Amino acid sequence: MIQLGLRLHDSVDLPLEERLKEVKKQGFSCAHVALSKLQGQSSDVCALTPGYATYLKNTFADAGLDIAVLGCYLNLACPDQNLLKETQEKYMANIRFASLLGCSVVGTETGAPNNTYTYDKEACHSDEALGIFIKNLKPVVNYAEKMGVIMAIEPVYKHIVWNPRRARTVLDAIDSPNLQIIFDPVNLLHYENYDQRQEVFEEAIDLFGKDVAVIHLKDGVLNGEEVKSMGCGVGEIDLTSVLKFAHDKKPYIQATLEDTKPENAMSCLKHIQDIYDSFN
Repeated sequence: MIQLGLRLHDSVDLPLEERLKEVKKQGFSCAHVALSKLQGQSSDVCALTPGYATYLKNTFADAGLDIAVLGCYLNLACPDQNLLKETQEKYMANIRFASLLGCSVVGTETGAPNNTYTYDKEACHSDEALGIFIKNLKPVVNYAEKMGVIMAIEPVYKHIVWNPRRARTVLDAIDSPNLQIIFDPVNLLHYENYDQRQEVFEEAIDLFGKDVAVIHLKDGVLNGEEVKSMGCGVGEIDLTSVLKFAHDKKPYIQATLEDTKPENAMSCLKHIQDIYDSFN
């Protein structure tokens, strides 16, 4: 069985309690929560109190939903040391908050070696950038170990950890059970490898499949030199191999849909569930 959810900020814009009830009614069991993208919810470090965590935990429980991932997407390769220290402290605050929420995973992408989090292929894909990211991620993972939370990195073509081999390098370098992967297959694609996308997915499963904690699911089409993402079943990307991997190797894994809209969330959910059920 797979536990399907969605990014909460992709759902209908309602007060939190009503929003969660609507998500549950649509058939989802969990959510990826980015507090900074939810109107009326604070993501400020000073706001991440035990009381706030208790409120959210109880509100989700009342709706019958789990928090699959607490998103904290900040740049851990920032060269400004003051900003980097502030970023690391924010990650640690979110890890601490996740432990109080009963949320096992704090998720992050892997940044760019500049202050503006801007894609520069030569810089982002360099070995130097990878070394910086590993160095700056390590104390955050050490803190996650203390708090009993998983820090999960999400490889993205336009970031530092841009392919499965780089992800494996990071996992091996830090060597912690509390560092795992959010597997978003479409985020590994670019116009340069789009036609080989099934090979990219298979390489990812082979190299870091055992370390996958959560899966992100979306669709896409090639639009010039960009992969335009959209809800599952709307584009042209076949996720059968990814769902077969989940079915065979990751029972009860939480998989959250991305780029859905309130009006197509249920059809995207059905598209994925139908593929998954075909393996039974």
